Amino acid sequence: MRLAAEYPISVICEVLDYPRSSFYYEGAPVAAEEQTLKAAVSKLAEQWPTYGYRRITGQLQREGLPANSKRVRRIMHELGLAAQPSKRRIRTTNSLHDLARYPNLVMDLEVTYPDQVWVGDVTYVRLGSEFVYLAVLMDVFTRSIRGWHLGQSLDGELTMTALRRALHKGTEHEHRAPEIHHSDQGVQYAATGYVELLREAGVAVSMAEVGAAWQNGYAERLMRTIKEEEVQLQEYENYRDAYRQIGKFLDDVHMRKRIHSSLGYLTPVEFEQHWSQRLQQHEHQQGASEITNFQP
Repeated sequence: MRLAAEYPISVICEVLDYPRSSFYYEGAPVAAEEQTLKAAVSKLAEQWPTYGYRRITGQLQREGLPANSKRVRRIMHELGLAAQPSKRRIRTTNSLHDLARYPNLVMDLEVTYPDQVWVGDVTYVRLGSEFVYLAVLMDVFTRSIRGWHLGQSLDGELTMTALRRALHKGTEHEHRAPEIHHSDQGVQYAATGYVELLREAGVAVSMAEVGAAWQNGYAERLMRTIKEEEVQLQEYENYRDAYRQIGKFLDDVHMRKRIHSSLGYLTPVEFEQHWSQRLQQHEHQQGASEITNFQP
């Protein structure tokens, strides 16, 4: 190896983040492995242009490639791969209304199980010279999309449709509701009909303070992800095309393909499945313990 004649092996391995034992044993196949890893990183960065080095590392490991975050970060820097900063979005929240307002119930709350807290938000999507609007509800614990709707107006039906879909999945016999619904104080979420629908489902209403977008940070980050990884990468032909493609991103890509660092680099579907399995095992073990300890 040419570098070995000029630098100590320890220095070369440290810079390339390569085990010295492998260097000596395998005859220093550093360059070939480096090119393989670079190709894999480039492919993932093209597929997921907003992924940082940590999530790229997680995806590489899921695919069985040996990688650590230090090495991936160096490669991404060398290749000039970095997430582009997002553009400032158009305001879709109108908090200037006389409707009832609700306190923030999730400020110091530890979210520890599914459907403890849902968060909602609204964003815009540009279609040529017009805009359509997207309302989404997400479960904080699992990052699962519970309901969404793309509408051609910012009226109350936009968020109502997303909420109805979230509360009634598939058939009228299936029902799911959170303990707390959290959002900003926008008129769509404060609307009487929307709040009544939540109360009928036994859901507590929580709102961020006006001007404190960070208090609805989970929803804000979700919308930024949707914009960066779907909307800004597409040129929708019309409303129907936007509805189809955004729906595919939310229901398929986000739920079944996109890994989340907060979920241990699992997808929401995988995380919910693992949670359900652990819960069943725990209940089974508790049931067996109660039978063992039962004294007639």
